[in-house]
Amino acid sequence: MTDDQGFVLEARDIEKRYGGTHALKGVNFGVARGKVTTLFGENGAGKSTLMKILAGIEKPTAGSLRMDGRNLELESAVHARDLGICIIHQELSLCPNLSVRDNMFLGHEVLRLKSLVDYDAERRVVSDLLHRLQADISPDTLVGDLRLGQQQMVEIARALSLDARVLIMDEPTSALSASEVEVLFGVIEDLTQAGVSIVYISHHLEEALQVSDHVVVLRDGEIADRAQAADVDLGWVVSRMVGRSFDLGEPPAREDFTQTALTLDNVSVPDTSNPERLCVDGLTLEVRAGEIVCLYGLMGAGRTELLEALAGRTPLAAGQVLLAGQDLKGLPINERIKRGLALVPEDRQRDGLVQSMSVGENLSLSSLSSFVKGLLLNRPAERESIARGIRDIHVKTAGPSAPIGSLSGGNQQKVVIGKMLLTDPKVLLLDEPSRGIDIGAKTEIFHLLAELAKQGLAIVYSTSEVLECLGVAHRIVVMGKGKISAEFEAADATKEKIMAASGEKEMPPVSVEGVQ
Repeated sequence: MTDDQGFVLEARDIEKRYGGTHALKGVNFGVARGKVTTLFGENGAGKSTLMKILAGIEKPTAGSLRMDGRNLELESAVHARDLGICIIHQELSLCPNLSVRDNMFLGHEVLRLKSLVDYDAERRVVSDLLHRLQADISPDTLVGDLRLGQQQMVEIARALSLDARVLIMDEPTSALSASEVEVLFGVIEDLTQAGVSIVYISHHLEEALQVSDHVVVLRDGEIADRAQAADVDLGWVVSRMVGRSFDLGEPPAREDFTQTALTLDNVSVPDTSNPERLCVDGLTLEVRAGEIVCLYGLMGAGRTELLEALAGRTPLAAGQVLLAGQDLKGLPINERIKRGLALVPEDRQRDGLVQSMSVGENLSLSSLSSFVKGLLLNRPAERESIARGIRDIHVKTAGPSAPIGSLSGGNQQKVVIGKMLLTDPKVLLLDEPSRGIDIGAKTEIFHLLAELAKQGLAIVYSTSEVLECLGVAHRIVVMGKGKISAEFEAADATKEKIMAASGEKEMPPVSVEGVQ
């Protein structure tokens, strides 16, 4: 690569090793001036490692960086930020005990009289940025009180506040609805027109192609291919990422479902930040054994709040929940798990895994009581159960004792699912089960759900991706403002019908030639 190719930032012949692991192998990557360069690749391909090197978080084992045609050696992330290189991390890096305003200006506060923080000025900037993103969030709200999608908006707004020349977006839309993605894409267009260079990473391949000018595919730590976005389609990207087409599957052959596994009767759930408001309002639904039901809706539709209330994380304002005919009123989370109701939460890092524990310890955590005899833990039985879990859900790991953080996002998600499956549930709830994972892992997880349904497990999963509704679900329930706005059988559902029912605008189509 040469300086006259219009790159503001370049990585040349980058190598990165972690002990015996060769994460990056001679990678050449350029960020075009005032354009969106999208980096595609499966989990473990090296995308995040490369971005950390560009952002000064990691140092390469070999190779060099150049900025504006001159050699660059980044000392730290702060050094990179001072040069205008900023990153939105895949896993949110906010402080939950601080306000939105404090998070936005942490480390680069607005000062008056050279030493006093100008809180009013910070509030104005935060309000303007959130308004630009059409996010109805107060600057003084604690980040820990926000939903995951709102936290992601704050993370994006914080990056925008830094006036970056190069803005790296690592999975910026993983918790956003399609309408919020559309808003973000409008902001990206404004930024590129102002000369900002964007590096965009997303497992949402279809939407990523819509915003891209240039595309680069990374596979096993090497550049597999690169092209102009206008010259490729989804099939081109997938074939170079994984070497095969992908298919989320189809609903398991439907029997005459007779046994009701879960009944929701006129269920209402209060908003934890405003008890006078209802997140879910008078919702009634039945799910039968062996059935897969998909909950679809925009952010704020009440999907997450409903699933968390069913699992016992938040109380109901009204209504009744029956599990195989038994009322769950007043039962805490652990009792609901014992009776057969399990939740795979939206935020696996915060709510689904213990980062200091191993893969095996995380897998057995929710079912430990089943291995206790008297005052002793039956270790052989626990180890056997862990081994079976790893085998059955196809977790790619060095072994049960491997740190959970050593796994890719897709394999971490499998561990969270496996942990709940070891509790022997009758009903499995999954909140955004494919968030932040690649095509291969997503396909494996949805195929797993289909197999579990064949065994008689009732499954309810939520998603903000329309195409995920059209995979394995027998029924699609569309939510809007806490109510059911439409319900479709799989055979009758289309992308257009689902989006119309949710009040969502359809984004421009992308060719999917070659994808099965």
